[in-house]
Amino acid sequence: MAEKSGFAGSDIHGDVKDYYDNVLKTTSDLKTDVCVAPNRPTPAFVLQALKKVHPEVIKRFYGCGMVVPEGLEGCRMLDLGSGSGRDCYILSQLVGEKGHITGIDMTKGQVEVAQKHVDYHMKEFGYKKPNIRFVQGFIEALADVGLEKNSFDIMVSNCVVNLSPDKKKVLAEAYSMLKDGGEIYFSDVYSSGRLPEEVKKNKILWSECLGGSLWWKDLLQLAEDVGFSPPRLVIASTIAVGNKELQNILGDFKFVSATYRLFKIPKGNSKPCQVVYKGGISGVEDSFQFDCQYTFKANEAVEVDGAMASILTLSRFAKNFTFQPAGGPCEPSGVQNKVSAVDPFELAVQLEKRGAGSATGGCCSTQSASCCK
Repeated sequence: MAEKSGFAGSDIHGDVKDYYDNVLKTTSDLKTDVCVAPNRPTPAFVLQALKKVHPEVIKRFYGCGMVVPEGLEGCRMLDLGSGSGRDCYILSQLVGEKGHITGIDMTKGQVEVAQKHVDYHMKEFGYKKPNIRFVQGFIEALADVGLEKNSFDIMVSNCVVNLSPDKKKVLAEAYSMLKDGGEIYFSDVYSSGRLPEEVKKNKILWSECLGGSLWWKDLLQLAEDVGFSPPRLVIASTIAVGNKELQNILGDFKFVSATYRLFKIPKGNSKPCQVVYKGGISGVEDSFQFDCQYTFKANEAVEVDGAMASILTLSRFAKNFTFQPAGGPCEPSGVQNKVSAVDPFELAVQLEKRGAGSATGGCCSTQSASCCK
């Protein structure tokens, strides 16, 4: 498919295209361990959906997390950097026939793999007509491929934002395409500091999702600049590069795979209040881990900060909660309070110490926990 884009891309885009089209044929061709392992245990309902995905699609998939948020039924979704389509085909099953998922990727070979198996998957899922499509284009120029502003409920991305040389543009495009109350839920690689030019200019490190990774604190600022709510950290795990030669170039920099969720909601926080999860979200009926700070058990009251109150009242999750004000309504106050940010490196260490089973419930139960900065 020809790219319908006024955005021509850069030398970096060309290098990444070549790497994923011509160098990588399967995950075994990767030179590091960055883009192969999920950063959290995979829920049973996602594993069931994964079983129905064509083997070639799985073979050509590269990612650093599992981007399956909750409450997807009937939603319109966009996958930024959809690659071979693995995540799209999982999400296609979860949004159902009344929902829709679009995947966009700049790499022709990856888009062709994804498109080739549409009919196979629709038959496998028992759908009368496709609820999925794939387009070739740049995630920095979504409108150029005919995508409409304010038209998506949710966006996902799996280890792709780091490959763009203009992360702010990516987030700004995502923000413009989301409906009010919409969410971008994405896994990516983050560094322990701002990387030097020597690292950024290494073509292999960039294509392997390391050279272009953001310092995690820069994500917080970029999200605020674009207009998103403060990023909520879901999960994080440390990354072992697994290549001595490349590690020597990286020096003392460390990396994590982290999943964040950002919401398009009005500025200004609601007041802190108590919320009660009513259940009803498929796959998390009894316990809903929203992020590393909040896990909501069905029919139990939980006190939340103003930022979380805003998200729950103004997003798709509003129907799944009742709100019990603590001293006043959970309404926007017009004043934006500073939200404590969770350090993904500290979260990763804590989760590794506690073991994989402790991922549910996260690292901290309050805003003052030790991983919050």
